[in-house]
Amino acid sequence: MIFLFPSDYFNPKKADAAYLEQVACMQNAGFATSVISLESLGSGSSKIIPVPTPDSKVVYRGWMLSPSNYELLVSVVESTGAGVLTSKAEYLATHYLTNWYPLITDLTPETKFYSVDDDLESELNLLGWNGFFIKDYVKSLKISVGSMIDKPSQIKTVVAEMERFRGSIEGGICVRRIEDFVSETERRYFVVSGKPFAALPDEEIPEIVCECAKRIRSQFFSVDVIERRDGTKRIVEIGDGQVSDIVGWTAERFTQLWVV
Repeated sequence: MIFLFPSDYFNPKKADAAYLEQVACMQNAGFATSVISLESLGSGSSKIIPVPTPDSKVVYRGWMLSPSNYELLVSVVESTGAGVLTSKAEYLATHYLTNWYPLITDLTPETKFYSVDDDLESELNLLGWNGFFIKDYVKSLKISVGSMIDKPSQIKTVVAEMERFRGSIEGGICVRRIEDFVSETERRYFVVSGKPFAALPDEEIPEIVCECAKRIRSQFFSVDVIERRDGTKRIVEIGDGQVSDIVGWTAERFTQLWVV
């Protein structure tokens, strides 16, 4: 197993500063690490340093990539004779809400999907919900007006701010029904080859996470769980593990997921 990190913009042979702690932990555990310049993807000049050994499995650990850029990353890896742990299809299976939502509709808030060109205010009025959480297929708006609204008329502002601060809207608009969550109860779990892990070695894995591990078709993904005010656990997010932050985790514990 080889772990591939984004390179530093000014030093292409060194990992980006945001990932140096993970690199050190992986190396201390005996894993090989490499770096790749994401800026050069698609230019034909992108290289992996050092080059992975042939037939090895590469796990990417870095920034979110568009489907086309992830495909380019896979091509660069495969050009070395190595392979990726997570195929493009598996990447999108957990990266796009539209792909994982149908598999766990009973475990997560009700969600509707729209095009940016739809009459979103009218659509939200038809739903008749008390509150709405707005995001695109991948991300929500964490700055400016934020992503939570209680009036359909506010949707135009949220979408405009998403386009302004994000540069583009990926896929389309997802509208999630707001439930009465207790924010401080949110926890992130990782699933590797069907086995779920918690941030603490002796922490009990919620049944809802085990259920996701059975239903989601990916070798490596994250599951974010939160408690509703009535005590019910709910899934608020699933993401590709390669591009998920280790929020609530130590780099050492994250490394342990891969030690057999």
